[in-house]
Amino acid sequence: MAWGNQHTTVAWLDSNSHLKSTTEAILAVDIISSLCTDYKNAFAQLKSYITPLQDYVFGFLGYDLKNDVENLTSTNTYEVDFPDMYFFQPKKIIEITAKEVIFKYPLAFKNEIDKDWKNINTFVNTKTVKNSIQIKHRIDKENYIQQVKKALTEIHLGNVYELNFCQEFYAENALIDPLQTYLDLNTISATPFASYLKMEHLFLLSASPERFLKKTGETLISEPIKGTAKRRSDVQKDQEQIHLLKNNTKEIAENIMIVDLVRNDLSHIAQKGSVKVDELCGIYSFKQVHQMISTISCQIQPNIHPVDAIKACYPMGSMTGAPKIAAMNLIEELEASKRGIYSGAVGYFTPELDFDFNVVIRSIVYNAQKKYVSFSVGSAITAMANPEKEYEECLLKAKAMRAVLSN
Repeated sequence: MAWGNQHTTVAWLDSNSHLKSTTEAILAVDIISSLCTDYKNAFAQLKSYITPLQDYVFGFLGYDLKNDVENLTSTNTYEVDFPDMYFFQPKKIIEITAKEVIFKYPLAFKNEIDKDWKNINTFVNTKTVKNSIQIKHRIDKENYIQQVKKALTEIHLGNVYELNFCQEFYAENALIDPLQTYLDLNTISATPFASYLKMEHLFLLSASPERFLKKTGETLISEPIKGTAKRRSDVQKDQEQIHLLKNNTKEIAENIMIVDLVRNDLSHIAQKGSVKVDELCGIYSFKQVHQMISTISCQIQPNIHPVDAIKACYPMGSMTGAPKIAAMNLIEELEASKRGIYSGAVGYFTPELDFDFNVVIRSIVYNAQKKYVSFSVGSAITAMANPEKEYEECLLKAKAMRAVLSN
């Protein structure tokens, strides 16, 4: 990974051995071709870009592509300056499994494999900057609580019944080592959908535990997360945390609402009768938190293009709320920052047009040119929400990111 980071364009996807897949990590570097665009006709552009390539394509979808899906706008402040969408066809791909390292180089670059392998084995990574930056809140606790109360008013009026409300933490004049910061974050969190993106001076350092959508052949699978509990060092107390989360009626209600939303999204592109809930409110443990995760799957209709399947489910319900359009309008009104790549999706398409994308949460975003670093966290607001407890949940989710930026 350190060897790959020498290149100007990098995508690193790491399962941290959580997944049943034989692939543990994938590295993609350098560009044969690319697509960079704002939200206008973005999904149509993506479809036109990937369909004739018949090659691997890596990149991300920003949250504000919602404006391409629905008649919505994004007018809040945005300092990171990521584009709304970026994908690239890499010159070099290295896949790592439990037993081997596979060089998936196009024919034109196969003669560089031996040289690259030698360089990888002798490459020495040196940390150049020790992070020590002052994290600021885009909105303070008092304003956060006021905004949650406004969301609760809309919920009690029946305009929405669940809202994912997020807040930004940021630092200006920030100098960080993006690669080392990602490695530190991954050491703390070690999540199944971790990713590191580098696009010249723009960086995403993600410790995401959540899958947005995966396509394998005709099968689509989505694994939304709703429900969080803190890990405890004492084994018995940690088990108690699991029990409390498993039986928490508020968390269960949040999760089930999003499951219904995902089922509805998938029904527009699924073969009739194929949408099913494979697991409802399963509890999964990570280094810092326990999470409540459900799994919904379907068989895609044969005439549906994979990009259209993504568009039908975008943005992911776990980061919007329900009903989705009303929730997204309210998010724009209540939040202080444009989300950008946060609560978007990072992943890749295969030559066969299968794909796998995460949800960009628990992630640090860095613009090295502007020396601006940012991370956002959120929680699901329902009728049972307590503003103080929602704020505490945000701080829990922010803990790992704050720690690696202030080490």
